[in-house]
Amino acid sequence: MKRILPCLLLILSLSSCFQPERNCSDFKTGTFEFESYLEGELVKSQFVRNDSIEIDYFRGNTDTSSIRWINNCEYIIANKNPKNRAEEKPIHIKILTTKGNTYTFEYGLVGESKKQRGTVVKVE
Repeated sequence: MKRILPCLLLILSLSSCFQPERNCSDFKTGTFEFESYLEGELVKSQFVRNDSIEIDYFRGNTDTSSIRWINNCEYIIANKNPKNRAEEKPIHIKILTTKGNTYTFEYGLVGESKKQRGTVVKVE
């Protein structure tokens, strides 16, 4: 029993030190793809981002949004030319983890608690 306790404490202390990879600066600019299900169909969108503007391409439409970085891994995106009230609301995006050319993120409307997750692939 005396040997088990130190081993258990060592395992617990090592596991609490684990931090997911977050190389967010690698994803501030570039060309990206995002896949999601829309009405049961897998759809793909592509977007090009620099540090202040994002241009989205989806089903033949183009949208431009402004970006305001809160910190290295979080930003607020707002549609520059909203077509309806829903598009007027800014979205808060937080990069949770990065791995190779992908990142997993959490997003939701600013001021609302409901969040969703997705994964983006950097293609350029």
